[in-house]
Amino acid sequence: MAQIGIFVGTVYGNALLVAEEAEPLLTDAGHQVEIFEDPTLEQWQRYADGVALVITSTTAQGDLPDSITPLFYAIKDKLGHQPTLRYGVIALGDSNYDDFCGAGKKFDALLQEHSAKRVGDVLLIDANDYPEPETLSSPWVEAWLKQLD
Repeated sequence: MAQIGIFVGTVYGNALLVAEEAEPLLTDAGHQVEIFEDPTLEQWQRYADGVALVITSTTAQGDLPDSITPLFYAIKDKLGHQPTLRYGVIALGDSNYDDFCGAGKKFDALLQEHSAKRVGDVLLIDANDYPEPETLSSPWVEAWLKQLD
């Protein structure tokens, strides 16, 4: 089974809640899982040959939360191609803003530029429709797991 790092960008805790709901689904399937609330480049690099799940909310006008911004720019500025990395993205946002789920979309674009292999589609969760985001994310994680094999 895979080693899966869950890299969280959160402001009010919803992205962390989604990560904490995803963790037992992944471990019950036999994967080794660790959640990183203030992720670093060193932690990210441990999964270079594994799987990363980025779960991030979006602040203001599509910005990354402070907890994951340093990781984003460290990947952008210090890492090159990551062709052995498989990843998924769960993006939380509010469709009342122009750059809906912008942080998750930015992370996905960055990883695509680095030749990482996305597993499944990016999950976009609108806070207006899903005040409890795990109601949408948990079924997505279960489907995503099947695509990891």
